[in-house]
Amino acid sequence: MIQSEHQRQAYLKALGIDVWVPGAQPPAAQENSANGDSADEPAGLDWSQLQAAVVACTRCALHKSRTQTVFGVGNRAADWLIIGEAPGAEEDRRGEPFVGRAGQLLDEMLRAVGQEREQVYIANVLKCRPPNNRDPEPEEAGACRGYLERQIALLQPKIILAVGRVAAQTLLATDTPVGKLRGKLHRLGATPLVVTYHPAYLLRSPTQKRKSWQDLCLAMDVIAGRAA
Repeated sequence: MIQSEHQRQAYLKALGIDVWVPGAQPPAAQENSANGDSADEPAGLDWSQLQAAVVACTRCALHKSRTQTVFGVGNRAADWLIIGEAPGAEEDRRGEPFVGRAGQLLDEMLRAVGQEREQVYIANVLKCRPPNNRDPEPEEAGACRGYLERQIALLQPKIILAVGRVAAQTLLATDTPVGKLRGKLHRLGATPLVVTYHPAYLLRSPTQKRKSWQDLCLAMDVIAGRAA
């Protein structure tokens, strides 16, 4: 199933999420701007400016509880962009996405398709850790959306791998379960997007690893021009 921008906007409205469009501030950012928050808008920023804006971000309440922001890591000329949901406790401590056991499994998954961690780019929907690792709130995801979209624009990846339910549903603006989203080619704007299970889920349900391998094979087919 391929998502058009029109469908994405319709899903957002149906889910009761304020619709954000490129060039406009998300609601949380509008509120913070009214309160004197003068953080740079993501559009037009280069990598260093964008990272500095994330470090200084106060667009939502998560900045009050974070240890540090988790901007992203990897090759800024990568073909593969891996997007997860949000930093956990270890990521918040180290400032790097996908560390710990889930990160190690993600590294193994990438190696299985000939990619090292240093060759891809890894980011999250949120740049700050939600308390107790809860799911991101819609306004939090909206406040961070511009940062992620600017990362995508700068990177121009050949494939996006949305890892886990929260990342997939947020990026595609849907409440469809991961099991029904995976195995198909989607698009985020003009960029092909493949959904797969989160490594943390695979650690709990190792029998699902075969399905994740199928998802990775689909992503490889996209890179090779065998899927469209």
